[in-house]
Amino acid sequence: STAASSAAGSALFGGEFEFEVLTAKASRESVYQEAAFLHKPSRTLLLCDAVISTSAEPPPILLSEPEYRRALLYHARDDPLEKVEESPAVLRKGWERIALFANFFMPGSLVTLETGAWLSAAPRTPMPELGWGGVLPFSWKASTSKAFDAFSAGGRPAVAPIIQIILSRAPEQASAWVQRVASWDFVSVVPAHFDAPLAVGPKEFASTFDFLAKGTNEVRFCDEDVLFLREALEGLPPNLALFDTPLGSLRGQRCDL
Repeated sequence: STAASSAAGSALFGGEFEFEVLTAKASRESVYQEAAFLHKPSRTLLLCDAVISTSAEPPPILLSEPEYRRALLYHARDDPLEKVEESPAVLRKGWERIALFANFFMPGSLVTLETGAWLSAAPRTPMPELGWGGVLPFSWKASTSKAFDAFSAGGRPAVAPIIQIILSRAPEQASAWVQRVASWDFVSVVPAHFDAPLAVGPKEFASTFDFLAKGTNEVRFCDEDVLFLREALEGLPPNLALFDTPLGSLRGQRCDL
């Protein structure tokens, strides 16, 4: 059940907000909570982790400071000895890879280089200003943009894969929370991560969690991207293992990356 709710009425925040907190116990040793706040005067829904939206362009904040742009350039390289010039296309390339890294940890289009290859290349890097002592221990397949397109879907809202894994362990509690939040009157959503604000209302918000109603852990992402998460969960020791879920293992779409 939810840990806290304003359903019974609350004078908190001067009466401007309604809130609903989801508590989902995914394993014996862990508890996940998600808080949704409705700012009634602006009809805006505020979320933590439950919903994300990722478009092709890097967020403005990543373009606002030199060190952030360096991170985009670092990830835009295909080889430890490659020198890239800053351009909108190169920055988008770096952003695609950062977004896949952040959500899948070991994306399907990531290629881990042999230790000898990246270690010997590090002292010879043509871009020492990117830091890490010239180390770049991975590369990416040419199909990376295909994987990002499946993940992004043009910015269509989604549940982050690791969050879906957790919510699928508490489908009844998650469904009740979604139903409650979807009953509110809002026209925009502000998640804590990735794009914001989103022009999303209750119907589209609820449809983002269709996997709960369908009773299956399917996602629109490439299955090669969710493979690492799926196998990592299956290999957890008993004291860290997640509860079983009636929705099955996380499965994506075969992309042939």
